Amino acid sequence: MMAITAAAALSSIGGFAFSAICGAVLFHLAIDPIQAVEIMMLCSVANQTAMVWALRQVIDWCGLAVFLIGGAFGLPLGIWLLLHADRGLYTHALGAFLLLYGAYMLLRRPLVMRWHHPSIDIGVGIVGGITGGAVGFPGAFVTIWCSMKGWDKDRQRALFQPFILIMQVAALLTLSLVHGTHSGHGVDLGDLLCVPGSLLGTAAGLLCYRALSDVHFARAINLLLIISGASYLL
Repeated sequence: MMAITAAAALSSIGGFAFSAICGAVLFHLAIDPIQAVEIMMLCSVANQTAMVWALRQVIDWCGLAVFLIGGAFGLPLGIWLLLHADRGLYTHALGAFLLLYGAYMLLRRPLVMRWHHPSIDIGVGIVGGITGGAVGFPGAFVTIWCSMKGWDKDRQRALFQPFILIMQVAALLTLSLVHGTHSGHGVDLGDLLCVPGSLLGTAAGLLCYRALSDVHFARAINLLLIISGASYLL
């Protein structure tokens, strides 16, 4: 519960990375790794629901739909990786990339891409679907791509937060259908006891977010990427 509350507080400042931060602790506890992913997904869904509701007036549903199309293609592959592949192989590669990218962007001026195309958005959505199913972390690459568009902090979060929410709900439902818990009845209802602590941390993090400028928000994003990358390398 302490790990979940702390992870929710940190991640809600930037709007993502709850699973990466929380997983750095949960994956080292004596619990089933698939159950750990289910707990992180449940808590992240609760967190993202609260944050998406706060941004509901500025969500670009048409732009979001393009990313979701890609996510729908990537999610089945991510679930397959979680259930059949060696977790260490892909989490270490993901961790190294996020750590190096976050550190690089923290030390240089923000990178803004002036040329955008829906095919790139779809591709980024595919990668988000894969990481969402494999490690419960669909937001990393979508967040990176949104930060390159030159948008303000609210517009960025208004796209990547509903993407994270929808992909995690889809991943959680898919995982429940194809795997189930030890009892064979899907997600363990006892995991829901972790949600209140997660929401408490989210409320604290949102207070910090509202005080951030766009520049400070960009730095918070890069710091969360570094923390996320380090968590997957532990």
